Amino acid sequence: MEFNKVTPEIIEQLKAIAPGRAFAGSEINEDYAHDEMRFYGTKLPDVVVEATSAEEISAILKLANENNIPVIPRGAGTGLAGGAVAKYGGIMVSTVRMNKIKSYDLGNLTVVVEPGVLLNDLAEDAAKQGLMYPPDPGEKFATLGGNVSTNAGGMRAVKYGSTRDYVRAMQVVLPTGEIVRFGSNVTKTSSGYSFINLICGSEGTLGFITELTLSLIPMPKEFVSLIVPFEDLESCIATVPQIFLNKFEPQALEFMGRDIVEMSEKYLEKENFPKVIDGVEAGAYLLMTFDGNDRDQLDAICEQISEVLFENGALDVFVADTPDKRRDAWAARSQFLESIQAATDELDECDVVVPRDKIAEYFNWVLTLQDKYKVTIRGFGHAGDGNLHIYACKEGDMSLDEFAEKAHDVMHEMYTKAVEMGGEISGEHGIGHSKVGFLEDAAGETKMALMQGIKKVFDPNNILNPGKVCEKFD
Repeated sequence: MEFNKVTPEIIEQLKAIAPGRAFAGSEINEDYAHDEMRFYGTKLPDVVVEATSAEEISAILKLANENNIPVIPRGAGTGLAGGAVAKYGGIMVSTVRMNKIKSYDLGNLTVVVEPGVLLNDLAEDAAKQGLMYPPDPGEKFATLGGNVSTNAGGMRAVKYGSTRDYVRAMQVVLPTGEIVRFGSNVTKTSSGYSFINLICGSEGTLGFITELTLSLIPMPKEFVSLIVPFEDLESCIATVPQIFLNKFEPQALEFMGRDIVEMSEKYLEKENFPKVIDGVEAGAYLLMTFDGNDRDQLDAICEQISEVLFENGALDVFVADTPDKRRDAWAARSQFLESIQAATDELDECDVVVPRDKIAEYFNWVLTLQDKYKVTIRGFGHAGDGNLHIYACKEGDMSLDEFAEKAHDVMHEMYTKAVEMGGEISGEHGIGHSKVGFLEDAAGETKMALMQGIKKVFDPNNILNPGKVCEKFD
C-alpha cells in the first residue's frame, strides 16, 4: 500500500487546525513510536496532533483523506498488539487532551465522556456518585477510547461482561471527515445493523471515537476477596468449572502459578500470598472477589464456596474482607505484566480465550512448548471467562532474531490449538498489526473478506490506521 508523504505545507495546515498542538520531526516524543509492546516495532509518525474536539479531528481526517496520508488514533499507548504503531508514518492523532467527564444522567445510569478519559479517573469519579463502571481491564491508566476500540474485558468480565456491553452511544468521525452519532441512550434497540458493535473492537480502523455514552450500575455495598492456594496448577484450574456448576457468581476469578506470584511479590517487595500451608507447598492460586449489598449474604457465600473449594483440593481459603486486605490481595495480580517484563530481556504475548472447561487442558499443553522451543513461558488468566495471558520470554544469550523466530512459532501453535479447542486468538487485547496473519489463519478467507469489505465501506481510501486488524500489506 502506497501513501503520500506529509509535506511541510500539510504540517503548516495541521498547525493551523491545532495551534500549539501539532508536532513534527524532533518535536515528537519518542513514546509515540510504540505502544506497551516494543517487540511489535517502533516507528515515529511524521506528525503528532493533540486534538481537542471532534471538529479538529474532522478537519485532520478530511485533509489526510484528500492527500492519501495515513492517520493513527492513539490514546494512552498502553496497547499490547501494536495497534497504535505508525507503520506507514503519517499523522498520529492523540486524545490525551480530550479527557473530560462531561455529564452524568442518573435517571438512566449513564455517563458521557471524551475518549481520552482514563479508566481509573472514571472509576474514581463514578464512585463519588455511588456508581460503578463495571469493565475492569488490568491497565487502569488506559483511555476509555482505547478500551472501546479493543473491546477490553478485564477481571470483572466474568460477572459483568466486556466493554461492548456498556457502550450506549458514541460520536465518531469517519475517515472522510463526517461526524456521526451511533446508538442512543436507551437500553435496547432493534433498529438495523449495529454500528456500535462494529466500532467496538475495530481498533481505530473504521472511525475515530470522539465521545462515548457509557452505562453504569449502582456501586455494590459489600465486597470480599478470597485467596485460595492449591498444591498444583492442574487442580487449581480444574476447580474453576465446579465454582459455576455450584451456581456461584464471582465478580472476578483469576488463576496464577506460584512462580508468577513470587515474581510479582519480588517486584513489589511485599508478600501477601501464603506459600506453605500445614507443611504443603502451594503451587498455584485462585483469587476471587464477590460483591453484593448484604454482608451476611457474602459471609454465607464464603462458607458455601469454601466447602466446594476444599472438596476440589484447596489447601486453605484466606478471606480478605476489608478494603486494605482486598487491596493487598490484588496488588500482586495487578503487577504481573510489569514483573514479567522486568525479569526478561524480551517477550511476546498472547491473550487467547478458550472454553472454561478447557483451561486446564490448554494451559498444560502450552507448558510443553517450553522444552520444544527453549523459551520460558509465563502465564495467568481470567479463569472465569477462559481468557489466558501467556508470555514467551527470551532465554539467556539467545539473539533477538532467534527469539523472534521461536516466538512466532510458539504463538502460531498456541493460536492454532486455541481455535481447535473452540476458542479465539484474542480475548481482549485485539489484533493490532502483530496478529493480522494469525487472524487470517484462524478466521479463514470468507470472514477476512467480509471484514475487509466492511473496512472498505467505512474507509474507501484506507487511510485510518492501515495495516491493522484485517489488512496486511507487507
